[in-house]
Amino acid sequence: MAVKQKGDKAGTAVRIRFPIGLKLVVIISGLVLLSLSLITALVSVMVSSDVRITAEDNNLTVNSRSAAEAESTLNRIRSGALVLLDTLAAAGGSPALSRQAAAFFFERNQDVAAIAVAAPGAPPSVLLVNDRFFLANETDAALVDGFLAASAGEADRAALGEPVILNGAPVFGIPLLCLLYPWQEGGYGETAAVFFSPEALSETFETGANSSFMINGEGDLLVHPEHELVRAGANLSGQDFIRSMRENADRGRNRQSLYTGEDGRRYFGAFSDLSLAGAAVITNIEYDLVFEGIAATTRRNVYLTVAVILAAVIFTRLFSNTISKPLRVLTGAAEQIEGGQFELALEPKTRDEVGALTVSFDRMSKALGIFGRFTNREIAVRAMRGEIKPGGLPKQATVFFSDIRSFTEKSENFTKKFGDEASDRIVHWLNEYFTRMVDCVEKTGGVVDKFIGDAVMAHWGTAYTSGSAAEDAFNGVRAALLMRSALLEMNRGRVSGDPGNPPIRIGCGINSGIVTAGQIGSERRMEYTVIGDPVNLASRTEALNKPLGTDILITEHTWELTGNRIRAEEMPPVRVKGKEKPVRLFAVLGLENGEDGRGAGEPETLAELRELLGIEPPEPGTVDTGIEEKKYKIGGGE
Repeated sequence: MAVKQKGDKAGTAVRIRFPIGLKLVVIISGLVLLSLSLITALVSVMVSSDVRITAEDNNLTVNSRSAAEAESTLNRIRSGALVLLDTLAAAGGSPALSRQAAAFFFERNQDVAAIAVAAPGAPPSVLLVNDRFFLANETDAALVDGFLAASAGEADRAALGEPVILNGAPVFGIPLLCLLYPWQEGGYGETAAVFFSPEALSETFETGANSSFMINGEGDLLVHPEHELVRAGANLSGQDFIRSMRENADRGRNRQSLYTGEDGRRYFGAFSDLSLAGAAVITNIEYDLVFEGIAATTRRNVYLTVAVILAAVIFTRLFSNTISKPLRVLTGAAEQIEGGQFELALEPKTRDEVGALTVSFDRMSKALGIFGRFTNREIAVRAMRGEIKPGGLPKQATVFFSDIRSFTEKSENFTKKFGDEASDRIVHWLNEYFTRMVDCVEKTGGVVDKFIGDAVMAHWGTAYTSGSAAEDAFNGVRAALLMRSALLEMNRGRVSGDPGNPPIRIGCGINSGIVTAGQIGSERRMEYTVIGDPVNLASRTEALNKPLGTDILITEHTWELTGNRIRAEEMPPVRVKGKEKPVRLFAVLGLENGEDGRGAGEPETLAELRELLGIEPPEPGTVDTGIEEKKYKIGGGE
């Protein structure tokens, strides 16, 4: 391999004395092969299967436990209410004993809100209310009667021997369940109604990643971690999973399947019927969440890989300094180049392949440094990263052109004054100007497209955007105003007519619209640029500054995007060749109050601006904007 060392002549070959392939191929190949084989086997055979089985078993266990807790709670509530009602019946209607029994019961069962007994079609004959419960939850106990009246049909079913559990949250405004079951006293078929809080069940149902909820026989949601669904009286009978479980009840009281929810996600769902009131408990865990457990298996694989790599390090320790340090330097250099820092100083430390690669990197960085001066560095970096693809795309952009006034005359003055040194002085003078102008474009998020002699072309909203077409247009105008300020500063101390360092005045044209942006050129040389009618109009707008006596002109398209943020004075409309209607133009004076970047003492009128910049106002009736091609006509007339 021919690699140039520092101090050697170009093309001098560097002989590789110690090939790293021979050092590492046997050890590293064997160890990496072993690591990859083990990792592949663990992931493909063990991990996925184990995680799914474990998750399903755990979901089923949580469902069984939740169902058992729900059934236990319902039985406790019913049994406690039956004992109280039996006690009241045994009291023979004694008010004192009834109040004492009720107070004792509610003290022991603070989650019970009320107990009522009624015959079919009749108001409650026994109504016991836990006033402390309703007071603590800031709801009205009088709602019990209304709820029972509205649930007369379900109460009749319960009186015939079919227990029913209802969701009272939509009526009471708090999580509250009503258990209806048959009650016999004095030979009459009556219904007992127990109102109770499901808070204890809600706490039991919240088990890590598993989410449990309870429904009644009609699919009404009774208990759910999202309380708003319960308050809204949601009904889940239409869900495919629940309908399937109901239809296949012969498969057993406890069953599980993988299903797709209404939100489009997949879930493992376990379903358990309860023996009371036709209720059921469903426990879900999201399918994607289950396989987060693979991370634990991945960590085990990483530990195994680390162990293998450590073994490799032991055997390759003698060679590590000649490999790892140079590679780390090259990695850092690659990151710097990727970030746009092209010019680096790299020196090879070894005389193997890594040393040769370091020399090549050093040469490449120097070549890229030269390349970066001849193109837009940011565009080049983004194209290198693949963020800018070959081909054109439509973009809502703002295009800018600027040009130095009387540049030809200034160039001739340089030549007359300095002779053979004129070219170097002109370039130095221009580079100082371009440096300041490019800085204004880049500060506002724009892209400098190219330099055309003494002209600058730039655009906003193409390679990157500030978020909206209006913001991009505003940034384009702000860049032009920054250029105006920069030129005022640069021209301080310069004397008009000085052939060696003359003051600079420019004209800027800005237009917004849909352009085609992309890498344009040949297979051997391309540039990122924009083309289209808005670009042509921006260029022609710039040319109108001189006859109109302005320095920054924007079209009506840009004005519509920025008009409420800048101060401008509308110029006479201009008829442009190829346009059916005259184009409205605006001379930019400055930014509106409150906008960032507005300077003190900015001109308020076009006359003040011309006085500030030393621009002679055009004579009325003498303006001709198209001497060469007759492209424009002031006033919009035919």
